[in-house]
Amino acid sequence: MQEILKYFPALSPVQMHQFKELEFLYKDWNAQINVISRKDIDAFYTRHVLHSLGIAKVMPFVDGSKVLDIGTGGGFPGIPLAILFPNSDFTLVDSIGKKIKVVQEVSGALGLSNVAAYHQRAEALREKFDFIVSRAVTSMEGFLPWCQNKFLSRQLNALPNGILYLKGGDLTEELNPIKRALEIYDLKSYFEDDFFVSKKVVYVKMT
Repeated sequence: MQEILKYFPALSPVQMHQFKELEFLYKDWNAQINVISRKDIDAFYTRHVLHSLGIAKVMPFVDGSKVLDIGTGGGFPGIPLAILFPNSDFTLVDSIGKKIKVVQEVSGALGLSNVAAYHQRAEALREKFDFIVSRAVTSMEGFLPWCQNKFLSRQLNALPNGILYLKGGDLTEELNPIKRALEIYDLKSYFEDDFFVSKKVVYVKMT
């Protein structure tokens, strides 16, 4: 929790309580359904919560924003972002039902009224959003088709509507085929921990 407060010092008491509860909830659920690797659970706040919040450093969503998390797994980056931005709406989808069950139970326990979680593939969604977020579920070239026709025409935020994708390593070869405007943000510019040395947020303009 101290690590979260170091980089996000303006949290409300409710948000601090929710972030604190996250670790207990995920450790409990992880004992039943393996949604987080055993090695990562010991570095939970760095490797999952703070990593998810890297998107917030690039894009602090304004109130009323609609965000879709594709391939959310156990709820990352969607749940930490939903805690940080309680006045934005987050839709979390995953094709694995047991992971969405964890998302639903965790968000319910935290009282996150701005989270909706569904067991379905992104392609089946008919709703539109301001931004789509995800954490390295596939290559960017493979990810883009899942995002087609899912963006609102309105513009609420500082960046035009698009994708905010958490990735790591050298992305030169992977991003070379992408013909859309994009920007790469190094998370080491925002967070000091060595874990973030090679971690990035890739923004792709979609509108």
